[in-house]
Amino acid sequence: MLKFFCINIRTGKILRPLPVRWDFPSSGWVKINTDRAATGYLGLATCGGIFRGSMREFIGAFSVFLEVQTALVAEFYGVIHAMEEAQKMRLTNVWLECDSALVCVVFTVRTNVPWMLRNRWNACLNYCEKIRFTVTHIFHEGNAYADKLANLGFFS
Repeated sequence: MLKFFCINIRTGKILRPLPVRWDFPSSGWVKINTDRAATGYLGLATCGGIFRGSMREFIGAFSVFLEVQTALVAEFYGVIHAMEEAQKMRLTNVWLECDSALVCVVFTVRTNVPWMLRNRWNACLNYCEKIRFTVTHIFHEGNAYADKLANLGFFS
């Protein structure tokens, strides 16, 4: 794992910096960044997301308090909620970006999600098949706005 992050095993120093930045979506596309926040000791979770266009313009955002949930459920809930909002907005070119590598993999291999979200997840996948859709991973440091919105859910 240390090799993946370009860290020298003997010295612990980073061999080369990893670029972390938010990229613009192409013209006509909407980029949705999602994140979750969870408190391990209370078992509370939230999720948030932001919709932006190709000129970085703000299109919409959400912040949802989920009460007692795991971080994994909150991550999936945030993505599902974002795609439900995209469907309500009738978006047809969607780039979803989140800092959960697991969520990105599950979109690709179409494996199961936590059971309480399965019906909504299947509806999400059906919507994604009908539009131009891509999903990518971003490191947490590049997902600052979605992170702030997720944490805002604890106060709403």
